Amino acid sequence: MAPTPDTHLPDGHAPDNRTPDSRPPVDVVTRADGGEERERSRLAPRLRQAWARANGNGDSGRGGPYAPEKAGVATGRARVDGRTKNLIPRLVPGEIAVIDHEDLDRVAAEGLIRAQAAAVVNAARSISGRYPNLGPLLLAAAGIPLVDEVGSQVMDRIHEGDLLRVEGGDVVRNGEVVATGTRHSLESLEAQIEVAKQSIDIELQAFAENTLEYLRQERHLLTETPALPDLKVDLAGRHVLVVVRGGSDSKADLNALRAYIREIRPVIVAVDGGADAVLAAGHRPDIIIGDFDSVTTEALRGGAELVVHAFRGGDAPGAARLEQLGLPFATFEAAGTSEDIAMLLAYEKRAELIVAVGTHASMVEFFDKGRAGMASTFLVRLKVGPILVDAKGVSRLYQSRVRTRDLFLLVAAALFAMLMMVAVAQPLHVFIRALWFSLEETWRTLL
Repeated sequence: MAPTPDTHLPDGHAPDNRTPDSRPPVDVVTRADGGEERERSRLAPRLRQAWARANGNGDSGRGGPYAPEKAGVATGRARVDGRTKNLIPRLVPGEIAVIDHEDLDRVAAEGLIRAQAAAVVNAARSISGRYPNLGPLLLAAAGIPLVDEVGSQVMDRIHEGDLLRVEGGDVVRNGEVVATGTRHSLESLEAQIEVAKQSIDIELQAFAENTLEYLRQERHLLTETPALPDLKVDLAGRHVLVVVRGGSDSKADLNALRAYIREIRPVIVAVDGGADAVLAAGHRPDIIIGDFDSVTTEALRGGAELVVHAFRGGDAPGAARLEQLGLPFATFEAAGTSEDIAMLLAYEKRAELIVAVGTHASMVEFFDKGRAGMASTFLVRLKVGPILVDAKGVSRLYQSRVRTRDLFLLVAAALFAMLMMVAVAQPLHVFIRALWFSLEETWRTLL
């Protein structure tokens, strides 16, 4: 078991034994001299709401006291991985996550919060300034220390299981400083976000140019019908729920769609790690599609049909894992992201409606995705647009209601059934005659 983070507070502060996941967001910053000062952050209310969503907490952060951020030292075993999404499933509460993730995105930050990381040490810049990514701000709002830009060499210097001590901007192992970076506060991160907002027009221009280039390369998505895999599940004429790993939004959307899923019974198509989100919500995916780099083995063995996303030319990175597990699978060769081809598959299989959960819709989410153009996403949205709706829209429009007329008809049908039973059942006739005779005798006796 990983040791509990050893956190020391300044004099006059009581220790806070809550886990990082249960601590509410704060707007307190730590000065270089170890003292604290109250920060007036314009982003604090929005961050509290995001923090509450990341933890499944309905409290939006208003109307309650907030404990000060833990200052000083955090201690824990190291968990090291260059890919944050591969590290999060292995992260034990109280461990220190050592990552190499430039522009830390919202989904990764929410995963680190849910995993209850004691601290995060990032070899790269958590905010590069290309665009205003909110992942680091979520960590700060949850009270998780972030030491940033310690250098890529940290991935070799620190080994899995090393006992680390994070103090200020220093990362210490066995009394030796193995890495030094910038210890961020909510205030310093907000300042970087403001700078990134001023530079976003440059990123948008590059994004548009890359998108146009991809449009020229992938225009066939609109005009051609790809070779579709054979599936046991029939999608024709049915609703299809496409679930993408989208952090807290996916969990909230699936909870809001419980009545819809129970009554409509859509075909559930999970994209990679979306399968685990489906299982966590109490449902079972019918189809799992993707390159299978972020889905658990338990989900793969759950009985769903498996479709490997193959790139143009036949390269299918996810096939090796399924072959090693001895699981049967089909292959779908198409350009674009796994999220795109899941929607394309449902559309080409003549689904009646596609409901999207956790998909990417905003410009910041496109930047978080990290792909240069995301043109395939635009093209697929154009193609499937007439039958595509977002889960949030479905949850607001679809409400399971029992009408008064339906209740009246149910009661009337029950009474009619009882009368018919009385009319045709001979034992009931005998019982009723005996009851009537008994009443007559009682009446005569009384008179």
